[in-house]
Amino acid sequence: MLPIPPLANRDLAVRRMAWLSIGTSLATLALKFGAWALTDSVSLLSDAIEALVNLAAGLVALGAVTIAARPADDRHAYGHDKAEYFSSGVEGALILVAALGIVWAALHRLAAPQPLQHLGVGLAVALLAAGANLFTARTMLQAARQHDSITLEADARHLLTDVWTSVVVVAGLAVVWAMPAWSVLDPLLAIAVAVHILWTGLALLRRSIDGLMDAALPEAETQRAQAIIAAQLAPDATFHALRSRKSGARRFLDFHLLVPGHTTVDEAHRLCDRIEQALRAELAQASITIHVEPRENHQAHPGDREL
Repeated sequence: MLPIPPLANRDLAVRRMAWLSIGTSLATLALKFGAWALTDSVSLLSDAIEALVNLAAGLVALGAVTIAARPADDRHAYGHDKAEYFSSGVEGALILVAALGIVWAALHRLAAPQPLQHLGVGLAVALLAAGANLFTARTMLQAARQHDSITLEADARHLLTDVWTSVVVVAGLAVVWAMPAWSVLDPLLAIAVAVHILWTGLALLRRSIDGLMDAALPEAETQRAQAIIAAQLAPDATFHALRSRKSGARRFLDFHLLVPGHTTVDEAHRLCDRIEQALRAELAQASITIHVEPRENHQAHPGDREL
């Protein structure tokens, strides 16, 4: 797992990436609508609609990371990190709306075919927009991994779907340019694009729901946390009822620590400190709550399910 920078640096970097996304979306929006206006291609229109969604998503993402960066207060003692999950959910929903709009436009064009024009210039403009999106998406994905930001990851993956959309559309329209009789490819490509981005939208919605519903950390992280805790314990101590969740870049873990009844408060406290330090060294920005119980107390073994 990559180390995650301090929250102040993370918040600044995430906001910068959000502004980069907005700037790129504005540029590609103009390019793609220009390509559509030149060619009257419904597949290029679908590409332009997705660029419009990118811009809206970038604005939502900027708002979300700005809210998420706010420090904890009396009403939000655990911080505002979950705002990022709302952003991811909104972006997923916008992708679904764009997919439905693309299908509608494509079906309309299938029912009333029209000749395409100026395809050469239109395709060149579309390729330029795709290149800008690819550069921005790769930059944002790298930042998303470094700063553990679901908002940046959602925005970057959205841009990558836009790149693949553009590549497929350009390839198909190049065939139409060479063989005008194959003009039916235009609306069919638009429908294929809609199906592709539909899956992306559903995946983003699922991740957003998992975060808002406090899904447990991935199995690999949970097992790693269990191993770290066990490594700090003497043979006469154990633990159970480990629970975990994630909120933005923060991880929350709590569990019951069972120690011999003769253990002093000071000894238990120092053991908890060692466990917390070991966990934070591996799981960045982890908030850890440990409930200490005497091992001899049978009520300390309720058979809690480990998560």
